Amino acid sequence: MTILRCPISPFDDQKPGTSGLRRPTRVFSAPGYLESFLQAIFEADPPPPGAALVVGGDGRYFADKAAETTARMALANGYARVIIGRGGLMSTPAVSALIRRRGAWGGVILSASHNAGGVDGDFGVKYNTASGGPASQDLGDAIHRRTLALTEYRTLSGPAVDLDRIGEQDLGAGTIEIVDPTTDYLATLEPLFDFPAIAALLKGGFRFRFDAMNAVTGPYAHALFEDRLGAPPGTVMRGRPLPDFGGEPPDPHLDHLAALAAEMFGPEPVDLAAASDGDGDRNMILGPGLVVSPGDSLAVIAANARLLPAFEGGGSFGVARSMPTSRALDRVAEALGLDFHETPTGWKWFSSLLDAGTIRLCGEESFGTGSDHIREKDGLWAVLCWLNILAARGTSVGELLGDHWARFGRDYYQRCDFEGLDADVAGRLMADLGALSASEADALCPDLTVGSIDSLAYRDPVNGASATDQGIRLSVGDRGRITYRLSGTGSAGAALRVYLEQYAGPGEALHHDPRQVLAPLLAAAQTIAGIPARTGLSGPTAIS
Repeated sequence: MTILRCPISPFDDQKPGTSGLRRPTRVFSAPGYLESFLQAIFEADPPPPGAALVVGGDGRYFADKAAETTARMALANGYARVIIGRGGLMSTPAVSALIRRRGAWGGVILSASHNAGGVDGDFGVKYNTASGGPASQDLGDAIHRRTLALTEYRTLSGPAVDLDRIGEQDLGAGTIEIVDPTTDYLATLEPLFDFPAIAALLKGGFRFRFDAMNAVTGPYAHALFEDRLGAPPGTVMRGRPLPDFGGEPPDPHLDHLAALAAEMFGPEPVDLAAASDGDGDRNMILGPGLVVSPGDSLAVIAANARLLPAFEGGGSFGVARSMPTSRALDRVAEALGLDFHETPTGWKWFSSLLDAGTIRLCGEESFGTGSDHIREKDGLWAVLCWLNILAARGTSVGELLGDHWARFGRDYYQRCDFEGLDADVAGRLMADLGALSASEADALCPDLTVGSIDSLAYRDPVNGASATDQGIRLSVGDRGRITYRLSGTGSAGAALRVYLEQYAGPGEALHHDPRQVLAPLLAAAQTIAGIPARTGLSGPTAIS
């Protein structure tokens, strides 16, 4: 095959966000757009001789074509081997696991995560490095600088690559290897858990459902829960990946989980339910009549980690959460003497702490939970944690949470999204919040007291990387907190995230419905920021 040098003009909109570059599918599939971003990746982090690259995606529209394009360009830019999941499929945590198991130089993930798919949906590209984790902020900046200076991209000519045939294909300049996307990932998970105990639970009358949302975790969930652990057929719902995810965003939110929600909030709910997003790195945990908040899920796993084979034995371990995540983990860390860290949003900020052994468990506000087994959040890993803990304790989800709150207190938590905003309006809103004093904010909400306003300024204790302007935090009333942050995962416009927290200590009366507890904070948050007047929205477009 021949290496082709194709002329290209720079694009001015390829600065990566929180998790790679996301744009509408029609933008990514336009001539040269995908190629520009890939070429910038390969030039910003050039491979050494003999290097391998892992490639996989969530099966959304355009992912198969993008996988072949990525493979050809990787070989033309010096990679010796490209390892691709069969059909172009591979979940984000599986890509991270395979990078680490095979000693690859990095990986390209073709996904826009929880964003809608299809020709009129979104597409995305994320680059992970040799640790298995997302590119650092500095590398992301270097990639962006290259996109602004490119004059050509390099690729290979030749016949089509067969993405469905397991095995090696020699392209002259290097080798393409098609692998079963589930094999190495499941081999990574099995030593971390008591599979016999989980299998006994699932075969012993415990009722469990997993909604794969017509996304990439379907094949993994079938192989794991039904084939390996013996859950009854039908345990996995919507397990076939579809290019448009069946017409709904693959976002683990009750608005997109109608069948699962009907089971969990109906007269005969199953014992545990879970869902994952488009690329398999997020998770939602549900018990009968309740949704477990991401902060509570992380805190419960941390509090019960010694029940998991991966954490057996003595000694302490470190934990971390992103800044907008509820402070439930903080209570566990303080009570158990765990080393605790608060980071900016984005899994890349956990990676250096994981690499250094500073932490072993971490999580973020958008239903992302993970550990040091890979360098990504991992939806199926989190579900296995819950199954293993429930099997070891012989308790229900409700009882487990009740015991946890009785010991550590409860952090009521909600994320309220205000989406589809004009970017300039959203930027001015955040700038004005940053200039607001606590006394000025306090005057705007006479029913509550604003104690302080600040913004997280972070310096990585391992590598010295820093981040500022990570959001605005307000302490409100009696142990409450409001956090404002602009999302970095959208493909167009701006989305304002508002995070609400209210703490009730051990022994205090608990309320069943977090929305009622947090209603005063939501009203105050909208008033202080002037959201209705600035955006025209009378309330959140989504609440989770």
